[in-house]
Amino acid sequence: MDTICRIFLLLLAFHKINSSVSSCVTGCSCSQDSFGRSLLCMSALLRQIPANIPQDIRKIRIENSHLTELPRGSFENVSALEYLWLNFNNITVMHIKSLEYLPALKELRLQGNKLSSVPWTAFQDTPALKILDLKHNRLDVLPEHALRYLPNLTYLDLSSNQLTVISRDVFYSWPVYQRSKRAAGQIEDISNAVLALHDNPWICDCRLRGFVEFIKSVGPPIILMNSYLTCTSPKFRAGKFFHEVELNSCTKPLTSALETNLTVPVGLNVTLTCFVQASPSPAVWWTYALKLLRAFNVSTEPISEETVRSELLILAARPADAGNYTCTAANFLGNSSEMISLHVVSPWSSTTSLSWDPIAPAEPGAHVQVRIAKQTVYGITLEWFAAAAAAADPGETWYTLLVGRYDAAQKDTIYIGPGVNTYSVTDLLPATKYEVCVAVRNQAPRKGQCVVFVTGSDVSQLEQREKLIHIVVIVCAMVLAVPAGMYACTAEARPGCLARCPGACLRRRRGGQAQAAGSKESTLDSLPAGSEDGLCQDGRNARRAPAREEPGKTRPPHRNSADLY
Repeated sequence: MDTICRIFLLLLAFHKINSSVSSCVTGCSCSQDSFGRSLLCMSALLRQIPANIPQDIRKIRIENSHLTELPRGSFENVSALEYLWLNFNNITVMHIKSLEYLPALKELRLQGNKLSSVPWTAFQDTPALKILDLKHNRLDVLPEHALRYLPNLTYLDLSSNQLTVISRDVFYSWPVYQRSKRAAGQIEDISNAVLALHDNPWICDCRLRGFVEFIKSVGPPIILMNSYLTCTSPKFRAGKFFHEVELNSCTKPLTSALETNLTVPVGLNVTLTCFVQASPSPAVWWTYALKLLRAFNVSTEPISEETVRSELLILAARPADAGNYTCTAANFLGNSSEMISLHVVSPWSSTTSLSWDPIAPAEPGAHVQVRIAKQTVYGITLEWFAAAAAAADPGETWYTLLVGRYDAAQKDTIYIGPGVNTYSVTDLLPATKYEVCVAVRNQAPRKGQCVVFVTGSDVSQLEQREKLIHIVVIVCAMVLAVPAGMYACTAEARPGCLARCPGACLRRRRGGQAQAAGSKESTLDSLPAGSEDGLCQDGRNARRAPAREEPGKTRPPHRNSADLY
């Protein structure tokens, strides 16, 4: 009996010790295969690494389970783990100690996640790692020490990421590459290493020169899964293979300008041009009086592999636009700038006069036809056409516009450049008389080249029209309110109309409903009856309040009521 009890206690103790080994994670399945015991979690909605993974697990495959991070010590209970597949999750963060306690790990697959960076020093805890799959992530940087801690790596997949520029030193520091260089010319068995770098948006400029040279010269034991790497930018290299391009060394920007001192007349469109030689392509901007100029007035485009042209457009230059403009270019090696001085002067020397006095003798036949194209309360829009000699070369014809109040001794002068035949004058005072003249070049205004106008009142035409409509409506309502019989009575001018009022009133009261029933058949002959009814009431009111004559006043002569109309 004692022997049986001892055996039972031993079995119970053994079961408790190995309960964690024989169990499996809820929502997942455990199986035994050639790799050993495996844990499979497919679409399990775990959101984090399970804490109760059995210790005897050799392979973990958790896919489509919405994992978001790999925290520190995620697999500290499964130190015998050799294969870890975490594909197609939402992992964005990987802790630097997330692979701690995994010295036997041989394969790590993180395909189809959202990693923008990887803590490469984390692989110090996985010296036996041979396969690393990081394709279809968001990696955009590969530091120089990235492969230093992967001495036994035989497969590295970095395809379909966001890598743009890589230094060749990343691979020069890779132990696999270093062993191949040491074994060159010697009989030594070195395992091949497969490298996948395709489907990345490579920027083929001077920064990628070393990497391109490495790809061109790479050979066993390093094997490219796809050796036809292509350029994505700049535009003139987009779509080209690495073996088709020749990249130069990087250089600091060097700015220059064909003209550094410009003098232009008022009203002319001016384009300031700056050339920059640099590699890689620099960022270019313009400043004026220490202020950054608006980007939509600046255009920058490459004209060769290492030269760009930047242009600043100044529309209708004014004296206030004069000054020093600075073109600045910069890349990661440094910056450079070029200053261009702009002077804006009048197209003729004597245009400082603002009076109506003739500026220069008029050229015979030079005449301008002026008209008002549009007028508002606060301004007008003018159009003009230069005829005869002035129209011989319209591309070189300047105009002088004189604007001011009609009674002003001096007017404002506006200079209009070639090719412009319209101008809008705004900010005028309402209900004010103005005069505008247009002259060719430095000529004095002639007869017919001036327009006199009066700006509108501050009340809009719409408001005036509404007021007029309201008045018309009120007048019509008053007219319709007057009894129609008044018109008939006064038109006939019957002398006994007022005398018959009492009888007409009595008959209308007796008629009552009969008259209302026959009103549909009444004609214009019944109008006097209605008018007499209205006059009767007025007559009674008149008898109740007889007018008194004041002494000393003469009585006005009798007038027929028809004379009032």
